[in-house]
Amino acid sequence: MDAVVESWNGEGLPPVAAARIARERADGTWSSALSVGEFAAVRSVGFEPVGQVMGSAVYRVGRSGRYWGYHACGYRGTGWLSGGKPAAVALSGEGAPSAALVKVLDDARRAALGRMTAECAALGGDGVVAAQLTVAPFPAASHCLEFKVIGTAVRAAGGVRPHHPFTSHLDGAGFAKLLTAGWVPVGLLVGMSVGVRHDDYRTGLQRYSWSNQEVAGWSELVGRVRADARTQVRQQVAKLGGDGMILADNTLRVWEEHCLNNDKQTDHVTENVLYGTAVARFATAPARPRTLTVMPLNGDGDRLRRRLARAARR
Repeated sequence: MDAVVESWNGEGLPPVAAARIARERADGTWSSALSVGEFAAVRSVGFEPVGQVMGSAVYRVGRSGRYWGYHACGYRGTGWLSGGKPAAVALSGEGAPSAALVKVLDDARRAALGRMTAECAALGGDGVVAAQLTVAPFPAASHCLEFKVIGTAVRAAGGVRPHHPFTSHLDGAGFAKLLTAGWVPVGLLVGMSVGVRHDDYRTGLQRYSWSNQEVAGWSELVGRVRADARTQVRQQVAKLGGDGMILADNTLRVWEEHCLNNDKQTDHVTENVLYGTAVARFATAPARPRTLTVMPLNGDGDRLRRRLARAARR
């Protein structure tokens, strides 16, 4: 009998995912990508795996080069011959044209994470561990990217449930260590910044100088982009209610583009992406002080007992 293909409007779980989860809930089996050691570590802190979950989203991302203006530098100087004014960094976090590119990439990641979280909730999970986020070109469509995240949903053995499932890149062992240390994962997050700077006259002189010297414009570009990416991360951590972030990856890409204002001149583009898990500290009762047991090996036992008794009366 032919399978019935359901249409999907993009909301909630895809029909295929909903059917798979229904089968898993019905037969009581679960799957995971955890190793034996990770499985044991997760169980040691009171959690059980309930199934492997994933979320994906394919987005059309228009050409991000010169013709679409995502990488416009905004430079209006007079150029190489007369020196001109120093170029500024066009930063996505400050509303530069690249902000539109950062937004569509962020929307795609959020869509994939949201679908994975929806699968976790459908399985009765409290969160996802060992989540891996990847971005890759979609086959046969170079202008499209697939954003995919896969992890293992887990559920706490107790009766307390979180308001919203957490997501974390930490593997089973890392998750267990985090809980043991008094911290909990809150959510996966990605902080991204794109900066564009025109290669102005001074940059050209420093770049092609015979002496060793700093290319100040490029140092400024890289520094501003890294700082902006960290700012995006801090804002997301605060929005999730976290206290900090455990970093999983920090990538920096730098490349050259033809300037939109003058085809014979160039700009440099820098992209910084921070990926990790927001964490929060949970309150615990103060640990009871450890006592040192002393067993006298000679006739000093009575003297030791008298000393301890005097200390107890103070």
